Amino acid sequence: MTTKILALTDALGNLVRFVLLPGHRFDTVGVPPLIEGLSFDALIADKAFDSNAIIADLDERGAKVVISQHPRRAKPLPLDTEMYKWRHLIENFFCKLKEFKRIAMRADKTDTSFIAIIHLAAAVINSR
Repeated sequence: MTTKILALTDALGNLVRFVLLPGHRFDTVGVPPLIEGLSFDALIADKAFDSNAIIADLDERGAKVVISQHPRRAKPLPLDTEMYKWRHLIENFFCKLKEFKRIAMRADKTDTSFIAIIHLAAAVINSR
């Protein structure tokens, strides 16, 4: 059994919200709870979020769509390539999560070291 972490960050890669999804679900089903009640000027995402429903919601909000297009899209949308380059800051957030996962999943871990890792991860996220 797997789990997906769908996270919303600010432009600097600081966590705003997250949703846990079963590993077999599409990423797009977790977007509405992430952006509910928030206002923002743009959403930067990769091809997994190239969905007509998400794009329509962003258009209604007046937010700029900065989503890499799926190659099979019939009518490609314009992409601000300079703004899309900022996505590496979001990727850095996920790299930190993977780093903590590697530490937490060590074969020689104990319950206390795992709890300490969780507290350390929370401290790093909250310190931003």
